[in-house]
Amino acid sequence: MRTVKLFILSFLLISASQAVMAANGVYPSDPVSLATGRELAEIHCAVCHAVTTDDQSAEAGAPAFRDLSKWYPLESLEEPLAEGIVTAHDTMPEFAFEPADIDAFLGYLSSIQTK
Repeated sequence: MRTVKLFILSFLLISASQAVMAANGVYPSDPVSLATGRELAEIHCAVCHAVTTDDQSAEAGAPAFRDLSKWYPLESLEEPLAEGIVTAHDTMPEFAFEPADIDAFLGYLSSIQTK
């Protein structure tokens, strides 16, 4: 019973800390996290999207990742990245990231946004 309570408490603390991080838009910015985030973008997204500060999207109409914050807060991607992004077009694959990968991915996205 004590193990279950500790698990629930740990889960709540992690969820609360993630909510605070999301509310502040603060994501990891260390070199390892940024490299991990960029690698995830290159693996899962670069087939269509521009994923760096100066490349072009391979697919017409696919937004460049460096401009995403112009349209909506990057924090709004946390839940879709965890649950699986589903879009209105058939060519985008559905995938879900683990929490550490979400943080690294959003840290990378935050680091490349145009001002």
